[in-house]
Amino acid sequence: MLNHAARILKLVQGGTPADQALRESLTQNRHFTAPAERRGISRAVFTYYRWWRWLDESDSAQKQLAAALELQKRFDTNPAAFKPEALAAKAVPDWLWDEMDFPGGSTVHLPSVASAKDGWLAQLQREPALWIRAKQGQATSLAAKLSHCRPASLSQFPALSSQLSALSYSGLIDLYRTPEFQTGEFEIQDLASQLVGLAAAPRPGETWWDACAGEGGKTMHLSDLMRNKGLLWASDRSLRRLGKLKARAARAQVFNFRAAQWEGGAKLPTKTKFDGILVDAPCSGVGTWQRNPHARWTTAPKDVRELAAVQTQLLDHVAGSLKPGGRLVYAVCTLTRAETTAVAAAFTAAHPELAPLSTQTLWPHELDANGMFIAQWKRR
Repeated sequence: MLNHAARILKLVQGGTPADQALRESLTQNRHFTAPAERRGISRAVFTYYRWWRWLDESDSAQKQLAAALELQKRFDTNPAAFKPEALAAKAVPDWLWDEMDFPGGSTVHLPSVASAKDGWLAQLQREPALWIRAKQGQATSLAAKLSHCRPASLSQFPALSSQLSALSYSGLIDLYRTPEFQTGEFEIQDLASQLVGLAAAPRPGETWWDACAGEGGKTMHLSDLMRNKGLLWASDRSLRRLGKLKARAARAQVFNFRAAQWEGGAKLPTKTKFDGILVDAPCSGVGTWQRNPHARWTTAPKDVRELAAVQTQLLDHVAGSLKPGGRLVYAVCTLTRAETTAVAAAFTAAHPELAPLSTQTLWPHELDANGMFIAQWKRR
């Protein structure tokens, strides 16, 4: 297993992102690697990047992988043995601290900035939870079918808890191969992403636009909340991703959508006026660093600046497509100041025709999920 993981590390060192290198290698070797071995290889590679700054550079890749797995075991057994100062120095790149605010507008009261920072750093070193989203009203029956599931319990979001169809999965089977997945009974979707859909709260019969739809995770959720009624536009700059969205929609039996390519510029894919628009914008992904630790070491400060400019442009371009009273929802799975509160403040100042409704930051250590920032406006 460690030899295979070491070969994947070589691909990553050659410039391939870790998640892509894993996916390609495991796909090519799927005929002679058992599911348990594939999970072990994936775990070893991600653990390596989670503990990268603790490892001895002079060791072989196999020794470094073994050392990382041992560090993970020690942390899982006794996290208090890893001091916050050491985590702050080694778990994330040094430049990040100039880009972050703590607690950052969380909906949950935290006693101090230090406790928020320490809680987030400790969460980064844990292995991430796997969340799935059942269709509305089917979480209990799905949990009974799959087992090893527990429902989300979010006391900090009492208004949303009754609508949640989120389940945390801790079993060992390949969920993608289950009959329930193949027939569209659930999607694999992080809890924070599910909370974006619930914050948008589209209603059956409305007209919505998922402007940066990607492969359609949030599109599927919006459609489910709309009970497959009304009209849902889904756009992305990538035709490949839109192709995957269409396949996903067919499996989930989602019919109330139209897919269209949009490069993100002033020329929009439709002249439709919308009850709601979701801009799940491209971002630095700092909120996903627990799940994708390799990105900690490939993201640079210039990426944050460039992406903040892109995010502002996307919001500017879509704002005119809202009906009077329509809502704009901005979401990014990052926690940097420039991409969250700064983008929201600049957009509010530039668009007096939109009234700001709310902002909230979802922190990984509060949810056992990705970090996420959500802002909303309403057209006056």
